[in-house]
Amino acid sequence: MTGTLFEVSFWLAAPFWLLMILAPHWRPTARLTASPLTVLPVLVVYLVMAVPVFPELWASVRSPDIDTFRDLTVLANGAGALWAQVIAWDLLLGQWMFLEGRRLGIPALVMSPLLVLTILLSPFGLLVFLVVRAARRPRSRPGQTHPDRLPDTALSSPPPHP
Repeated sequence: MTGTLFEVSFWLAAPFWLLMILAPHWRPTARLTASPLTVLPVLVVYLVMAVPVFPELWASVRSPDIDTFRDLTVLANGAGALWAQVIAWDLLLGQWMFLEGRRLGIPALVMSPLLVLTILLSPFGLLVFLVVRAARRPRSRPGQTHPDRLPDTALSSPPPHP
């Protein structure tokens, strides 16, 4: 059963990834990806696999070291629970990247490959996205504000007295 749950955790997230990659301009895609509830089914799988190995899971997070973590991943449910956790967090990360890319006007032809990279190797996908995001972010001139940034004086000036 653990092997099936391991695979199910990915297939529960896959439809959302497919929408973000293949149908980025479809109105329901933005609506669905704006909700953090998309990860709930994957988190249910996580709980089903994590509960039986909770003592080992708790030991690996309470006092983390490589040997305790290795002991957890040797257990089928331990490895499966960690996989489901990675799938859930990667999906949330992908949703944020998708929505942030739309907000910044990053073309779908750029975002789709980035999202594929994020599915496969999320740290690399995130790093590349952050570089693209930094290049696309509007820059404010001194004294000018942008909706996403505090004015340059906000950090250096004390607040006005009432």
